[in-house]
Amino acid sequence: MTYDQLSPNERAAMRDAVDRALWAKDQSGRAGIAAAVLRDGVSIGRGENEVGLQADPTKHAEMVALTEASHVMGQSDLSGCIMISTLQPCEMCLAALRFAGMERVILGATQDKVAAKYFMFPGLSIDDFQAAGKPFEAIGGQFEIGLLPLYIDSQEQASRRRRIEQSSRSRLE
Repeated sequence: MTYDQLSPNERAAMRDAVDRALWAKDQSGRAGIAAAVLRDGVSIGRGENEVGLQADPTKHAEMVALTEASHVMGQSDLSGCIMISTLQPCEMCLAALRFAGMERVILGATQDKVAAKYFMFPGLSIDDFQAAGKPFEAIGGQFEIGLLPLYIDSQEQASRRRRIEQSSRSRLE
């Protein structure tokens, strides 16, 4: 699915999440990851990664947004809601989305393009989560180009730059 196929509310929520991720990356104790939960096009939960801020390994942006949305709804069942995240949710967050009954995830940077440190089981993909139970829709790569610098380590950036330069040189020869 492309950007044009998202609803106006989904696009607005994704833009807001990107802005919050860019803000959070410069804040002490926060990582540049942001998420939101939408219900009927309205944000009912928002979160930024607070792992360092709260000294709690479960305070990922998606988990913070899920908690807020559950409190707003007064229940843990978030069926019919949509998760928006600037980074593909990790294994813990994907499992929580499944437990909450969510069936649609719109994400920015995808697992195959970011630093491995964001995923504890790099061999386990979002496709595996989709195949393991009730299917859910995962729409990746939204605003990805602007988000990738937040999630690529400097060593990885240098390695990618070299590969691109080598590829460009070989095409010119």
